Amino acid sequence: MKLKTVLALALWSLPLAGCVDLPSSPGEGATTRMLRASFKSRGQATVDRLNQDEVQASCSLYKGEPPGAASEKIEKSQQATIRYPSSGKLLGDWRQGERIAQSGVGRQFTDDPSRPAGGGCYNCHQLAPRELSFGTVGPSLYRFGKLRGFGEETQRYAYGKIYNSQAFLACSNMPRFGHNGVLTEEQITHLVALLLDPESPVNQ
Repeated sequence: MKLKTVLALALWSLPLAGCVDLPSSPGEGATTRMLRASFKSRGQATVDRLNQDEVQASCSLYKGEPPGAASEKIEKSQQATIRYPSSGKLLGDWRQGERIAQSGVGRQFTDDPSRPAGGGCYNCHQLAPRELSFGTVGPSLYRFGKLRGFGEETQRYAYGKIYNSQAFLACSNMPRFGHNGVLTEEQITHLVALLLDPESPVNQ
């Protein structure tokens, strides 16, 4: 497991500090065993977040860099999970998208689980030139639409990438926002609008 993946997992679980004795899974790595022994469930932040699905287990096995065949298998399986809006509308309201992108609320034990989560996109991406601080784990998204075009094909790509990033890049560090139910389909359309509406600050 890459160091940044371990750190992200540790930070995600940090509010859970405490002791718990949970059984470990066969083949589970030392880092996961340490985390299981060090944290306990608290509110909506539960220790079962350490349970990996098949894709996460594969990415851990290959230390985030699966060989060609394994990479193709992951991407193909994850493509099948993407659920596009039944309305066919992929472009929401960029103003709402900007609020979602700048919100880090959600999924922590201190957050109200009845309230919608944010995307926290600024943690990894630059979105607009007026931002004073942003992460660089992911590429800059500034001028995303201007550089790639505003058409339906780009809209479908952006929606799918936010919904399940691993459908496009196996073992991506980007969260699978739709696949894991962090963001709703409607929220994702608002983020697509933030990236692809010509009036959005992203494209100014």
